[in-house]
Amino acid sequence: MNYILFDGPSRNNLLPFTFTRPVADIRIGILTIREKWESFLDTTTTTVTEDYLSEKYPMVEMDENVMINASYLPNLQLVEMIKDLKQNQAIFKDEDVIAFFAKEGEENIDFDTCDAIEYSGDCLKVENTWDIFSKNEEAIQEDFTLLTKGKTSQPIPASNNIIAPENIFLEEGAKLEFATLNASKGPIYIGKHVEIMEGSLLRGPIALCDSSIVKMGAKIYGATTLGPYSKIGGEVNNSVIFGYSSKGHEGYLGNSVLGEWCNLGADTNNSNLKNNYAEVRLWNYQTEGFAKTGLQFCGLMMGDHSKCGINTMFNTGTVVGVSANIFGSGFPRNFIPSFSWGGNSGFTTYLTKKAFEVAKVVMQRRGIEFSEDDKAILEHVFEETKKYRRQ
Repeated sequence: MNYILFDGPSRNNLLPFTFTRPVADIRIGILTIREKWESFLDTTTTTVTEDYLSEKYPMVEMDENVMINASYLPNLQLVEMIKDLKQNQAIFKDEDVIAFFAKEGEENIDFDTCDAIEYSGDCLKVENTWDIFSKNEEAIQEDFTLLTKGKTSQPIPASNNIIAPENIFLEEGAKLEFATLNASKGPIYIGKHVEIMEGSLLRGPIALCDSSIVKMGAKIYGATTLGPYSKIGGEVNNSVIFGYSSKGHEGYLGNSVLGEWCNLGADTNNSNLKNNYAEVRLWNYQTEGFAKTGLQFCGLMMGDHSKCGINTMFNTGTVVGVSANIFGSGFPRNFIPSFSWGGNSGFTTYLTKKAFEVAKVVMQRRGIEFSEDDKAILEHVFEETKKYRRQ
C-alpha cells in the first residue's frame, strides 16, 4: 500500500513552522511526525502540502493509496486500523478525518458516502504551535519505547552521576563524561554521536538527537528535545528545537519551540510566564490576531532561519516568523513578522538577497546545500508575509 501524509486543517495553526515544511516534518518527541509513521508502517511516505512546498516535498501517487492526516501521531491500534482500510472507507475521530482510502486521481472524496470507521482510542494530535512543547513529554516517552525496543544501550561511562539508569539509552558514538543524568521522572535518549560536555545537568524526559551537543554546565529540564546537529547551553525547560539550531550560551529558554537554522545570541532570555499569571495569548496567522492558548506557561515560537543578537529579551508568548534578525536593547513586540530586521526601536525589511547569503553560509557549515527549492520556498514566504511588515 502507498501511504501519503496530508497537512489537514491544522496547517495554518502551526505557522510559522509550516511556512517552510509540511505538518509531517514537525519534530515532537524524538522523531518527526513523518519518521514516526514510517517506522510504524515500515515504508516511506510522501506528502500532500501547499503548492509552493511540493517541489521539495512531492507526492507520489499509486493506483491505491491511503491518505493520513499528519496532525495525528501513530500508535499500534491506529496503525492497524489504517493498514486494514479498504476502498470507500475512512477513519474518523469525532468530526476529524484521520485517514481514508483513495484511488489514483481521485481528487474529491465525498465522506458522507464513505463507510465511516470511528476511532475511539487515545492518540496525540498536534494542532497548535504550543502543542509541540506541551505534548512533548508523552511524545518522548512513546518514541523512546519505539526506538529502544529490543535494543541494548551503549554503556554509560563511570564518571557520570546517574539516577534511574534503566531509563537512559545511549546510541553508538555518544560521548559524555562528568555529567548528571536524572531519568527518574522520564527517559533520557542520547542519539548517535551526541556529545554531553562536563558539568551538564539533565533531568528527563529529554531527547538528544543525532550529533547534537550539550555545552558545559548546561541545565536542561524535561520535557525537552534537541534536534539533530543542534547545540544547547544555559538553562532550558520544556522546549523543542527542530534541528541545526544553536542556543549555545547562557540564558533561559522555556516552554518554547525553535525551527531549523536558528541561532540565539549569548544571554538571550525569554519569559514564559506573565507577571499577572494570566493566560498566554499567541499570534495566530489565520485570524491575524492573538489567540488564547489555555496555558499559563508559554514562551517563544521562532520560525526557520531566524536569529537574535546577544542579550535579546523576548516577552511571554512571542512569535517570530521565518528569517527574522532581531537585536538591540529592550523587549521587541510579541509578534515579529518574517524577514524583519531590528528590535525594540523598530524594524525594517530583511531583504531576501542578504537573507539568502546568510542561509547559504550557515547551511554550508553543516555540509548542506542551500538549494533552489529552499530559495523558492523562502521567496514565497517573503511575499506571503509582506502584509505583516511595516513598509
